[in-house]
Amino acid sequence: MANPKSSLAEPSDRVSDAPVYNWVYRMLPKAIWPYAQLARWDRPIGWQLLLWPCWWSAALAPQAVAPSAVHTGLPSLWHLALFLLGAIAMRGAGCTYNDLVDHEIDDKVARTRSRPLPSGRVSRRQAKIFLVLQALFGFLVLIQFNVFAVFLGILSLATVAIYPFLKRVTDWPQLGLGLAFSWGALMGWAGHWGSLSLAPLLLYAGSILWTIGYDTIYAHQDKEDDALVGVRSTARLFGRHTRLALAVLYLGTIALFLAAFATSGIGPAGGPSWPAYAALAVGAVQMIWQLTSLDIDDPDQCLVLFKSNTVFGWIIFFGLVFSALWSLSVPVAVG
Repeated sequence: MANPKSSLAEPSDRVSDAPVYNWVYRMLPKAIWPYAQLARWDRPIGWQLLLWPCWWSAALAPQAVAPSAVHTGLPSLWHLALFLLGAIAMRGAGCTYNDLVDHEIDDKVARTRSRPLPSGRVSRRQAKIFLVLQALFGFLVLIQFNVFAVFLGILSLATVAIYPFLKRVTDWPQLGLGLAFSWGALMGWAGHWGSLSLAPLLLYAGSILWTIGYDTIYAHQDKEDDALVGVRSTARLFGRHTRLALAVLYLGTIALFLAAFATSGIGPAGGPSWPAYAALAVGAVQMIWQLTSLDIDDPDQCLVLFKSNTVFGWIIFFGLVFSALWSLSVPVAVG
């Protein structure tokens, strides 16, 4: 019988807060491990959270008109696959870029000093080459969409570029992350229609509030070290009022998503289909669970609650898919 510990990386090869058992250490050559850690392939929650606004928007856009022979109301499987590949590539590129910018800061924070750059397992030159390769792959994915979506995707790079610097100058770096990570709420719609309207803008705004919320929970893991090295965050800003702040952010998320759904005119008759709204209600319950469970002084629990936001992503996505299926099952009155 194989030794289960054979899939473990030695402490010197690992990032301290990364999973011990992971496909990266079981399937990839050891020489690739530092690059996989740079791209966070061993921590899929990041690309999942980046993916959800893309998939929500891609599922919402086809329902903006009555389903027909052309518009089935269901999201394009091709677009969903492209967004999946793009999210993995661009999240990896973003993390690599962030690590290059934060090299010195990461060396001063207990949770991050074992990352490939501060630990010396990857040089800055190697990291830059890896960044370019990931960005090129992301660009190849992007150009599969229409021209409007391609230019819109390129514009998102501005938000990615400024994000790592915000923690040095503002208490709201999570807002910068929200602007970058929520861009997919625009892309899914643009990929389908080749334009934008009010619905994706509302979805984008709601996704920004959601991102600020979950990343505030995440940032509570590092607040002591952040205070020592001068890194600013909404976790430090909100402090003991974090639960109230999250309640406002999450309530705003649900309200803006509700407005996005209503504005898009989901359903064969131009009105909403109930599964999408039912999913919003279930998603709100999941958010309430986060709020009631939160202990900002328990880093392990903060990580669990942060990761639970991918459950919220699934809830909203399946609600939109079932909304499309429901619309297809309901006869459309003619005349």
